[in-house]
Parts: sequence; C-alpha cells; structure tokens
Amino acid sequence: MTKSTCCSMIRLLAFAVLVLAPNSWAQNRPPILEKIAKAYGLDSWNQIEAIRYTWNGEITGLFKAAHKWEWEPKTGKISYEGTDKDGKPVTATYIQSQLNSATANVKDQIEPSFVNDNYWLLFPLHAYWDTSATVTDQGLQKLPIGGGSAKLVSVKYPAEAGGYTPGDTWELYVGKDNRVEQFIYHRGGPKPPKLVTATWTGYKKAGPLLFSTEHRGTADGKPLHIFLTDVSVKLTGSDTWMKAQ
Repeated sequence: MTKSTCCSMIRLLAFAVLVLAPNSWAQNRPPILEKIAKAYGLDSWNQIEAIRYTWNGEITGLFKAAHKWEWEPKTGKISYEGTDKDGKPVTATYIQSQLNSATANVKDQIEPSFVNDNYWLLFPLHAYWDTSATVTDQGLQKLPIGGGSAKLVSVKYPAEAGGYTPGDTWELYVGKDNRVEQFIYHRGGPKPPKLVTATWTGYKKAGPLLFSTEHRGTADGKPLHIFLTDVSVKLTGSDTWMKAQ
C-alpha cells in the first residue's frame, strides 16, 4: 500500500480550506461551542504569529508517518518536512492562497496532509469557526472509551457541500473544564476510515493556546495512535518560540 493511499485512510478533514479567523457567529448554536473554543485559546488567536508542530500517526500494520510543520496563520505560509513513499526526504514551502501555482505534490499530497494534521491540532477552534456545520448539545452521555460520562457536542457538516467529505460528523465528549476528553468521527463519504474513536489527552499549553497532544483509539477497528510533538507558538512582535508544556 502506498503512502498516499495510507494517508487517505486517516485524512479526517472537515474543510478543504482552513478558516483562519472567525466567521459571523450563528446565533442558534449552543453556548457550549464557544466555551470549548475559549478553553483552547480563541480569545488570543489574533496574537498568534506562527505555530510549529510535528504530527505523528500510526494505524497498526497499515500506516506510519511523521509530518513536521511551521505555519503562519496570518500570511498562509506553510513549511513542511517529511518523506515520500520511498522514504526519501521531502521539503516544501508554499502560500495557501497561491496553491494554483504550486507543484502537483504540494496540491495533491502536502496541502491535504496539512489540513488533516491541523484539524488534529486545532479542531475545537475549527468547529467554532465553521458556521456551515450544525452543532448540537446532547447533554451528558457515557464516554465511548472506558467509564465515566461527559457532555456530548455533535458537529455535523452539510451533506451537499462544505467539507472534505460532505456529511462528516464529529462527536466531542467534553468535560466540566470545557476540554474535549474523547471523540468519535463518522465519515460522510465511502473512503475509509468510516469510524474513528479516540482519546484527547496529553494536554499542554504553548503561549495562550491549549493543545491535546495524545490520541489513542481505533480506526475501523484497528489500533490508532496520533500524537503531536515539538509543539511551539510564536506571538506577533516576538522572535521567541514558546514550547508547549
């Protein structure tokens, strides 16, 4: 199985294009969504100049990869380090707004990987920014992994348009501190994985942003491990990188 094929298996995208600033707020959305976003640093987002992180992913027996990113949200500049299907080093730097002039490798592989990895990094903020999704607060529910319970917040993308796979649903299990504890992903399209269940643990702060750096669970029944390393943030007007801890 090629790496591009494997990558598609865990490309859990809610958008094809990242939203880098809040859209107009939909008044009919439940208040819990804004509370979640604020817990992850929403109010300080305009201070963020750049974010560095390495996304590491593995589905046992099928897939293993590491992608190193540096991203400037305000300019859309992205730098990437990884490997190709033969294990050879690959690097790229591009501007998201100029994808039409980018190489095929950037458009077809690197940019989709970036969007996927960035959703693992910042999904609670993306859920808030994307007003095309229908969000419902379903109250206290049993956690899908282990014991206990948490508030279930469902984020469902429209079936006709608006997402990488229209019809995707993300079910967030949220604790009293408004942090996501676990989640279930239902893919709207036919490609695998159709169902992902994973933990949200390993919480760390880098500057004003909160990150969950450890996710363990299953993808269509196979063991899944996603983890983020070397996460750091640089604020506007500063040359100092603040490491997540």
